Amino acid sequence: MEVLRNKMPNFAKSLISIMGDKNQYKYLSKIDSPADLRQFAVSELPHVCEELRQDIIEELSINPGHLASSLGVVELTVALHYVYDTPNDRLMWDVGHQAYGHKIITGRRDRFCTNRMLHGLKPFPHPFESEYDTFCCGHASNSISAALGMAVAARLKGEKRHVVAVIGDGALSGGLAFEGINNAASTPNDMLIVLNDNRMSIDRSVGGMGKYLMRLTTNSTYNRIRHKIARKLTDCGVLTDSRRRGLIRFNNSLKSVFSRQHNMFEGMDIRYFGLIDGHDVVELVRVLQVIKDMKGPKLLHVHTKKGKGYAPAEKNATVWHAPGKFDYESGERLTSSDGKPHPPKFQDVFGKTLLELAQRNPKIVGVTPAMPTGCSMNIMMNAMPDRVFDVGIAEGHAVTFSGGMAKDGLMPFCNIYSSFMQRAYDNLIHDAATMRLDMVLCLDRAGLVGEDGPTHHGAFDLAFLRPIPNLTIAAPLDEPELRNLMYTAQLPGKGTFVIRYPRGRGSVVDWQCEFEELPIGKGRKLKDGQGTAVLSLGAIGTEAQKAISIAELRSLNTNPSAPLHIAHYDMRFLKPIDEEMLHEVGKNFSKVVTVEDGVVSGGLGSAVLEFFADNGYDVEVKRIGIPDTFVEHGTVAELRKICHMDAESIAEVLT
Repeated sequence: MEVLRNKMPNFAKSLISIMGDKNQYKYLSKIDSPADLRQFAVSELPHVCEELRQDIIEELSINPGHLASSLGVVELTVALHYVYDTPNDRLMWDVGHQAYGHKIITGRRDRFCTNRMLHGLKPFPHPFESEYDTFCCGHASNSISAALGMAVAARLKGEKRHVVAVIGDGALSGGLAFEGINNAASTPNDMLIVLNDNRMSIDRSVGGMGKYLMRLTTNSTYNRIRHKIARKLTDCGVLTDSRRRGLIRFNNSLKSVFSRQHNMFEGMDIRYFGLIDGHDVVELVRVLQVIKDMKGPKLLHVHTKKGKGYAPAEKNATVWHAPGKFDYESGERLTSSDGKPHPPKFQDVFGKTLLELAQRNPKIVGVTPAMPTGCSMNIMMNAMPDRVFDVGIAEGHAVTFSGGMAKDGLMPFCNIYSSFMQRAYDNLIHDAATMRLDMVLCLDRAGLVGEDGPTHHGAFDLAFLRPIPNLTIAAPLDEPELRNLMYTAQLPGKGTFVIRYPRGRGSVVDWQCEFEELPIGKGRKLKDGQGTAVLSLGAIGTEAQKAISIAELRSLNTNPSAPLHIAHYDMRFLKPIDEEMLHEVGKNFSKVVTVEDGVVSGGLGSAVLEFFADNGYDVEVKRIGIPDTFVEHGTVAELRKICHMDAESIAEVLT
């Protein structure tokens, strides 16, 4: 603990110093592991849930994180750890947004105040952090597949353990979830899938699956009776494993006839139980104990409310998904505004510009995989609801769907977070680039994103996109550049056009410039110089500008007779790269420093090295970018310093 304390920021240390106040909890203060939780009577569990919910709210009011999702599964978290022998039994969460209660009751309560902080608890469950975290769960829809793998591993190794996957209705819209369910139905296993149905992902859940789940119910009395009959038939030797599947199929057919409702899960021989109240912890425990030892795959459908137990979060779950700091008593969200005008967020520039372009161009449509608010496409969605499509957590489908519209004459703007674009790689190659379709992929959250950590950093897009033929890949230095790139991309004949930009604010307050078509594959010289040239791509160029000023001022103070004069080129495009500009740099500079907010392997620096090698330029090249490692979580400023991508670190390379 002392080693951890020494590595933490002062803010986190001060929070740990007041941890004694947490002993106010009658129940929670006695829980350092799920084994401690199981010492309580079932009748005491509602009180445990009340304290756990209060602790989450108080902690996140000071140290922001994902609030509403975790509040919604407090009772489910307690019930699962109470009934199952974790960590021997495997509990697999789908997306760690909902796992804060899980962290607190699995031995991390004393460190939860460091959640998402540099060197603190990880933002999402990860096996490197705790034996109770069975798998990494930063991206949605992987829980069923991973849990099935664990169930098969236990069976083949002869190990006795239960395996549970918890997946939300939003994550269930992802294709991987259906692949997992399909395989679970045909692979011998006894796993339990808990479907946490709150009608939400970050925004409201969309699509046919959500509507289907709203209509899907099964009477709990029916389930109890069926289970009792099955147990008696098994004890009598009538119901053998070989007869079980046929009997279940016959039973499901009868139920569909009488209820006039088809259950797709039972149609795949997955036992279905539900719908039950996910906030009744006593009933959850009872049901879980009943179905715990049943053979074959099972699905428990529970209904929860995102933000449960905190009125502001219940009223607006989308805003309170990750609300930032807030006043615990009043529910007022706190801001650090100083009253001065600030540059807008890149996502808001995207959202407002998209609407402006759509008003001019009737062919423009918007596509988002469950992120209308997160990427600000909700601005166009509110104004033109018939021209914006939220396809759910389905990035691959988002790209192919966009390709289909582009093929028949529309101009899709498909906005996907950079790290989630990894899930649609084949779709981009096969369903867009090969046909050189006119469509725009806007990759939000490119580069280091901060507290969400390695599963969310947009580190790889430049490297994995650059080898693909027929792509144009661009990155704006600032907000006006984003506007002009969006305008350029939607003009006819531009092909598959990728624009990547970072999370957070840019650098220009007065950003609403007149639209200007930018020449494809052409950068711009921002500053003349001698000896050393900096080549930057994207918004990280503002950090390079600061570094150049620091280095030049430092050299002026130390060597006034021969100060540094460093050139700066904004490349704008990674592909096609500005070869004319690179020839100019190769002929006139002996040292080149490339700066990019992406992995150094395969990105801008690699492209520059390849060009110089292919054209015989003997130039010293220093590459600055994200190193060949998974970068931890922390503020963007902290992480840039760690990666030597901050202005001071860049300046040291320049001097």
